[in-house]
Amino acid sequence: MNNTHHPDLKSWVEVPAGSDFTIQNLPYGIFKTDYVGPRVGVAIGDQILDLSQVATLRSFDDLDIDIKVFDKATLNDFIALGKPVWSKVRERVSELLREGSALAYESEKVLVPMEKATMLLPVEVKNYTDFYSSEEHATNVGVMFRGKDNALMPNWKHLPVGYHGRASSIVVSGTDIHRPKGQTMPPNAETPVFGPSKRMDFELEMAFIVGDNTALGDTVSVAEAEDYIFGMVVFNDWSARDIQKWEYVPLGPFLGKNFGSSVSPWIVTMEALEPFRVAGPEQEPKVLSYLQSEGDKAFDINLQVALEPEGKEETVISTSNFKYLYWNMAQQLAHHTINGCNIEIGDMYASGTISGKSPDSYGSMLELSWSGKQEIQLNDGSSRTFLEDNDTVIMRGWCEKDGVRVGFGEVRSKLLPAKQ
Repeated sequence: MNNTHHPDLKSWVEVPAGSDFTIQNLPYGIFKTDYVGPRVGVAIGDQILDLSQVATLRSFDDLDIDIKVFDKATLNDFIALGKPVWSKVRERVSELLREGSALAYESEKVLVPMEKATMLLPVEVKNYTDFYSSEEHATNVGVMFRGKDNALMPNWKHLPVGYHGRASSIVVSGTDIHRPKGQTMPPNAETPVFGPSKRMDFELEMAFIVGDNTALGDTVSVAEAEDYIFGMVVFNDWSARDIQKWEYVPLGPFLGKNFGSSVSPWIVTMEALEPFRVAGPEQEPKVLSYLQSEGDKAFDINLQVALEPEGKEETVISTSNFKYLYWNMAQQLAHHTINGCNIEIGDMYASGTISGKSPDSYGSMLELSWSGKQEIQLNDGSSRTFLEDNDTVIMRGWCEKDGVRVGFGEVRSKLLPAKQ
């Protein structure tokens, strides 16, 4: 905790009430406009602070960094400067945006209205892993597929289960996703059929982004893990449930998962999230020594999913919280590297679906409709069991404490019909 977290801080930039992007937040993203190419920005209110333009005013000269990192099409080069630099730049940006800063006189040069900018994928995603870290979600799925007596597999409470996904199909909010095609096994059929998925779903997740490299053979301990994490985004892991169900035995997710994942464009740094630390669920039985962690490793991040049919108003269909996860990020990263797997700057590691104990906190339509058996009612009078073509899924995440809001914005994507 430092002076960038103080709840009394105010900015010379007008920050609308309820904005995710307060001066206590300062998330990083990559944007472009009709007049300037991709570059690094910081969100403040409904404006983007152009760090490339700020750098031309020599505002970072004493920090001894190469200001060319702010002119890049991804944040990877900036992230590579390391945690001490992330902290120094955050503190400087905070100072520059506070009431009384001389930068206010340069507002027309350094600020870009969000409505005039296009947001891009914030990092080059080197590798992508998806975990399965919500006990409630894993139990719900297990009950549906295997029954109550065999809901959780024997290894689930001993290690963070995960699989390696497809980095190339991770896209930024606003990118439409086509309904995938593949093999499915219809109920009571003897042979599979080919065609578009009939059980399209979202998965409400968060993802963390790795901020340092390791060599092949090296490991990262739970105690060190947070030094390797730059920040977090909201993550929609699109899922074709019928394709997934037919293919996942014996080797796990494949075509039912790798056709697309959508992320929010702003990366909220771990430093910004520091005031929102909380204790995670008690882990029983006791985990092995390399996974044991001390202190508060969870974060109180409110999560919401809304569904918006074409031309209709949205309906909030799920409210959850990141703090529900059984396995924390430090444990996930430690387990990921315990075998010597090397990690790279820009790696994105998703949490797995985040579900709570109550039905309105379930993080997927598979759970909300209980595998299609219960209809989800929408505000326009229609209902869903799974997603229909041209439905838009909107996910939001935010923290609030002591009158301060630190949010992620939203990840919004439309499901288009399958390509012919």
